Amino acid sequence: MARAYISIGSNIEPERYIRSSLQSLQQHYGTLTISSIYESEAIGFSGRNFYNLVVGFDTIDTTVLTISQTLRKIEVDNGRLRTGEKFSDRTLDLDLILYGDLILQDGNLNLPRDEIVEYAFVLQPLAEVAPNEKHPMTQQTYADLWQHFDKSQQILWVVNMTF
Repeated sequence: MARAYISIGSNIEPERYIRSSLQSLQQHYGTLTISSIYESEAIGFSGRNFYNLVVGFDTIDTTVLTISQTLRKIEVDNGRLRTGEKFSDRTLDLDLILYGDLILQDGNLNLPRDEIVEYAFVLQPLAEVAPNEKHPMTQQTYADLWQHFDKSQQILWVVNMTF
């Protein structure tokens, strides 16, 4: 059994699309562990603020490729347009950031995702739902990584949203 973690982000009607993504993820993977939702300013471009969270679920036989394909389908079903620009407004951004302790570098499938240690909007919600789990490469817990993260560059605040 592997524990998978997905980073979810949206800055176009975020409440609508985050709710929709959670419903789809529950339909595909069952019970989810869901972090708080954090709002932050857009990074890398001038745009609306983003809502971000991390969800985790257990899987016995779902492959990384299958999860990745499912995430792309959920994005498309929710109006995600891939313009080629990495940093842009979006209805929904779903990224597989961890799959157990798997280390994988295969084209667009990179695990663990670099964003875990680069962005507060990924690390803080991950540290919330998996504080004692260890990063497969650094072997530091996510709570420890968050504790030592430079929080001065990326300010987050909790969004009160019910599901």
